[in-house]
Amino acid sequence: MSSPATGLVPVHIGQPEPASEREQLLLAQQQHARERGYQQRSPRVPAGLDWARHGFQPRWLGMETSDCAVAIEPGHFSGRGDDERDRFLAASARRGELALVISVIGDVDDDGPRRVLSRFDASVQVGDIFTSVAGRRLPAGSRPTIAPDLGAADRDLAIRLLTRPPDAPWWTLDLHGATLSGSNGQIHHPPEGQLEPILVDALGDPVVAAWVPPAGDQRWYVIPDATPWDNLLGWLIHSALPAYAPAVLRRARSPHFIDPDLQTGDELAARLALTELKARYAEEKTLLEQQLRAAEQRAEPVRYGLLYGSGDDLVAAVAAVCTAAGLHTVALDQDLGGTKSADLLVSAGDAPPRQLVEIKAVGGAAQESLVGHLQRHLDTWPQLRPDLPVTGGVLVVNHQHKLPPAERPAQVYTRPEFVASLPVTVLSSMELFGWWRAGDWPAIRSAILGAEPTAAPVPPQSPTASHPGQAPPDPSRSWWRRRRSGTATA
Repeated sequence: MSSPATGLVPVHIGQPEPASEREQLLLAQQQHARERGYQQRSPRVPAGLDWARHGFQPRWLGMETSDCAVAIEPGHFSGRGDDERDRFLAASARRGELALVISVIGDVDDDGPRRVLSRFDASVQVGDIFTSVAGRRLPAGSRPTIAPDLGAADRDLAIRLLTRPPDAPWWTLDLHGATLSGSNGQIHHPPEGQLEPILVDALGDPVVAAWVPPAGDQRWYVIPDATPWDNLLGWLIHSALPAYAPAVLRRARSPHFIDPDLQTGDELAARLALTELKARYAEEKTLLEQQLRAAEQRAEPVRYGLLYGSGDDLVAAVAAVCTAAGLHTVALDQDLGGTKSADLLVSAGDAPPRQLVEIKAVGGAAQESLVGHLQRHLDTWPQLRPDLPVTGGVLVVNHQHKLPPAERPAQVYTRPEFVASLPVTVLSSMELFGWWRAGDWPAIRSAILGAEPTAAPVPPQSPTASHPGQAPPDPSRSWWRRRRSGTATA
């Protein structure tokens, strides 16, 4: 048995040493196989890692593994390394130590279609030859969460893996056996052991897990491709080995290991409190991230619609703002069956006042003729719905939407003579955005229905809180509150 350098923990890596003759030979064989149409996977562990900085001594293919504490990608490089892996597992079992194994699933560079009749596009063999973990690549943008009831070491791994790049893919994991065909027909070998989830997707399926055999003498971690290796090695030396194989660290006299048997009561208490604090922080951080993502998913359609949208996107955003302010909205195209009137009928409930709301988007300055569209709808409304008289109309315009929001004029129309003669209320979608963003529901109700807003506290905000480049709107001074020269009624 070879002896590790003082303080360094030996770890087996199931691939040739970088830049060695063995690696060059295997890479040449891989290239030859690719030319013949066979899919070959590149080495998982990159060259250039500073193993000593993390407290490890690497043992590559062809090197002794019986004294190793961890096996990384054992037996998975072009079918080689089985002997090294078996020697590592046998030696760990003889010492009565838990064997830690790291296997990578998936390939970030392979986003082609799955094989016909297969639900999975990746797999990792664990344990015996009949047990494997199959992986199915998740859609882009999937974001897993931490599985419940994890120990400190596995929770630390979960937190570290959540720092992978946002566009890095994930694979759901499923434990599989094997079915073999022979002269006596097919023989099914069920999978051994179980998967213990560490990170799960939105449906509760594991995307990171530890496979544990029935004997409980191995802990085989299956992690996704594109995991930063420095982060993973830091987890091994600081969390996994102290929790699952402390004897290895004692034998190597690793400076990264703090032996609890040699600590004072005060040291142990402080360390426990720090561990619990980190766990609470991780839980709260995960919860807040989930709340943030949910808030962003709710807000983004409204924000995009009001600031940049046109057509249905803009109409849906205005309707969402009115609903958030406690108003009742009816989509008239659906209600009347076609574009026979304005876009929305908005009211405070079943009783008046009711307003027809016409919604337009223009890339440049708004034409004054847009007001005529709403006026015609007001004129024809009594013939369409005589049972629902309206009080008036509101024109909402997303004007100059090709400009950044901070560069757009605050008002839709600026010609004083035209503004003074307006028979309807005209609002910019930017104004609605400002009130919606600040939660100023009285201002929205007042702007749409024409009633005086009730006093409501507005949270302190910076000058840009209403919308970029403008101070929060003051409903009592807005130009749209000018009295109309005429009102259309049924």
